[in-house]
Amino acid sequence: MTDLTDRQRKFAFAGIVVALAAVGIYLTLPSTGGTADHKVRRSPTVTAEAGPTTSPPGISASISPQNFDIYRLLPFSQSDFATAADTAQRFTALYGTYRFDEDPKAYVARLQALVTDDLRTQFEKDAATPGLIDQRKQDQVVAQGSASIDSIRTFQPNSVIFLVTGRQQVTKGGGATSIDSTQYAVTVSRDAAFWRVYGVEPANAGQAGDTTG
Repeated sequence: MTDLTDRQRKFAFAGIVVALAAVGIYLTLPSTGGTADHKVRRSPTVTAEAGPTTSPPGISASISPQNFDIYRLLPFSQSDFATAADTAQRFTALYGTYRFDEDPKAYVARLQALVTDDLRTQFEKDAATPGLIDQRKQDQVVAQGSASIDSIRTFQPNSVIFLVTGRQQVTKGGGATSIDSTQYAVTVSRDAAFWRVYGVEPANAGQAGDTTG
């Protein structure tokens, strides 16, 4: 083989340098395959894990009598409704329980934990009415109340109106006993963590419902 001249050796060396530079530039370019594709495939999984973990309100699944939970569509839970009904029932029974020789303040005190402040104030005024007190003393009236929940008239986000039948076993002058019965519309409103009776009146008078102002 013929020996290269100095000029030829210089050109060969320069070619090798250019080739190595080209390879270096190629290696530094970002890749469009393999690893990048792997990251794109993983991204939907990351997004799904970061999403909400609770179900949306309401019922989206197919409905049947076996799986239908009506309380998901109501403003109160089953426990709330039960507590409200218990409040209405206990109130109505106590509302119809009194005796002629009892201090009116004691009567109101029994109701106090079950009613709103405004209703308690109204009961204090009614119980202290002179004519009412005098008549009960004259007749020596002793009344023992009980109550049954008949139905729900209506409900709003802040209250429930129950139709409640109040019964009284009434004795006058220590003599014969009679049974009186009246149906009431009892509005029970939610007061923080408690339920309170907001209003009561004969059922045939009706009540509009919600206690929100």
